[in-house]
Amino acid sequence: MNPFEGLLGQEKAVELLLQAVRLDRVAPAYLFYGSSGIGRSIAAKSFARLLLCIGLSSHQQDSTLRKLESGNHPDLLWVKPTYLNKGELYTASEAVQLGLQYKTPPKIRIEQIRNITQFLNRPALEATRQVVVVEDAQTMAEAPANALLKTLEEPGNASLILIAPDGDSLLSTLVSRCQRIQFYSLSAANLKTVLELNGDRAILEHPEILAIAQGSPGVAIAAWNQLQTIPHELLQQLRRSITTPLEAFKLAQAVTSEIDGQTQLWLLDYLQYYYWQQNQQIQLVDKWERTRQYLLSHVQPRLAWECMLLNLLQH
Repeated sequence: MNPFEGLLGQEKAVELLLQAVRLDRVAPAYLFYGSSGIGRSIAAKSFARLLLCIGLSSHQQDSTLRKLESGNHPDLLWVKPTYLNKGELYTASEAVQLGLQYKTPPKIRIEQIRNITQFLNRPALEATRQVVVVEDAQTMAEAPANALLKTLEEPGNASLILIAPDGDSLLSTLVSRCQRIQFYSLSAANLKTVLELNGDRAILEHPEILAIAQGSPGVAIAAWNQLQTIPHELLQQLRRSITTPLEAFKLAQAVTSEIDGQTQLWLLDYLQYYYWQQNQQIQLVDKWERTRQYLLSHVQPRLAWECMLLNLLQH
């Protein structure tokens, strides 16, 4: 069975990884780079599964696969960006579950790199090698990046997989230690297939979401989920033509009272794509973008929306 089955549009990356195993030339470190949501993490999980099954009997492989599915294989360490709260580290999903809110995104921390070092200092317990995957490696500051670099100098019988948008977002000396594997945005046909297989056929009826996705199933699904958080009636009003100044003022009030600041920024991005798909008027797209810049510049949100919606009266 091909461990990469279901990973569409990444044939070159898959072939390079399979060839490394066939020729027994598995590198001590890899950089999986490309846009978000196009299969880098899926490929990392598939490659880890393949590496951890090398040299095992069929019975041992079955046991390995079960442990990987349940997330408790002793020779796999999966590292995600975290928040630090009262001495404890929490991933983004854990922070949401605990009701913790932060203004800055999570990051890979020096404590996590130390954990990687400790993990690699012991021998593999069940597989013939250890595997470490670091998601969003670009969130590492210089100190954890340098600490990881020291680990890569003597990785032992292990493979590290860094996932990032590109090599430029990482310490150059860190990238030089890695074999680079590029991942590409999916074609329209492959994007359609992935969304259908994932049960997200409804997205295909929204060209503005597909435009936002830019060939990324993950981005398409995230955008679709974000769209569902916008009150339906409010969204319908924003999609319809505005006919009076009073309507514009009321709609601006509704947007700023019902939607938080970050969601307003996302909504402005969405409306740019929506209006472009509807009438391809670059002037409207420019005005939505200008409103977005106003919000980023801390202009009073209601005023920014009022100006934008009043401008729509001219179209």
